[in-house]
Amino acid sequence: MCMNFQKIIFIVGPTAIGKSGIAYSLAQRINGEIVSCDSMQIYKEIRVVTSKPSARMLKAVPHHLVDCVSVGEEFDVARFNTLALEAICAIHARHHVPIIVGGSGLYMQILLDGIFPGAPKNEAVREALKKQARRYGSEYLYRKLQKVDPQAALKIHPNDVRRIIRALEVYKTRREPISSLHKKRCGLWGKSDIKSFALTMDRDALYQRINRRVDEMFAHGAVKEIEHLRDVPLSPMAQRLIGLREIRGFLDGSYDETHARELMKLNTRRFAKRQLTWFRKEKRLEWITIQENDTVKDITDKLMVGIE
Repeated sequence: MCMNFQKIIFIVGPTAIGKSGIAYSLAQRINGEIVSCDSMQIYKEIRVVTSKPSARMLKAVPHHLVDCVSVGEEFDVARFNTLALEAICAIHARHHVPIIVGGSGLYMQILLDGIFPGAPKNEAVREALKKQARRYGSEYLYRKLQKVDPQAALKIHPNDVRRIIRALEVYKTRREPISSLHKKRCGLWGKSDIKSFALTMDRDALYQRINRRVDEMFAHGAVKEIEHLRDVPLSPMAQRLIGLREIRGFLDGSYDETHARELMKLNTRRFAKRQLTWFRKEKRLEWITIQENDTVKDITDKLMVGIE
């Protein structure tokens, strides 16, 4: 690890709250470079629906992990962790400040706490567990997990089939509880001078921003962008893109464009709610509330106080 207690800044928060613009403003003030902590801005083929920073912003301030893989490539937390750490080290080598920006709570947590070692995917085991889940239900697998790894079971909801299956897969593959492996993780926390901020605002105001952003996406070619992906095989991660299924439903004739737009707004609002729920569980974040009349400069000033 090359961090040596050098400064690293995290700026996280729900979609549409203005993270990109605020991070860009901060980077200009403190000689920073931005590392994207967004699970969708990595894809080269999607610009409008992922709300990437403008070409002007990308040119003026170095951005990392934006436009770096194709939608057909699998991109998981392990690959993100590797690329993000490489970018952070390179930024520090230039005597600049890494600013980690995005809405993925999982990616943030992986960087802070590390990724547990030696637990590769085992597709055969995973598929067998999926069949059991379909046949007997999630409670059946959850009881299995309680027997082999009660600590992990305490942190996983009985209906969270994906995480239950992963925990059982790790145990069956390694013969070691995933909770034990988590304790062996090693991340940035405790090795760097980390300042971590979460942005929030009044829920109704945030939802209005989300609605406006979706309208802007449709005005700037969201439908055409998704149409271009119609015959492109997408990775499982890329298939999670909000807007993909909603717009494809319109393109397939299931409903009109207005319905697609409203459905995308609804699902984006739900996503923002899930993001905030995740971030509120993270006790290392300093929360900054954005008021209705706050400018980007106002928020940047608040961040500067927290950094200094």
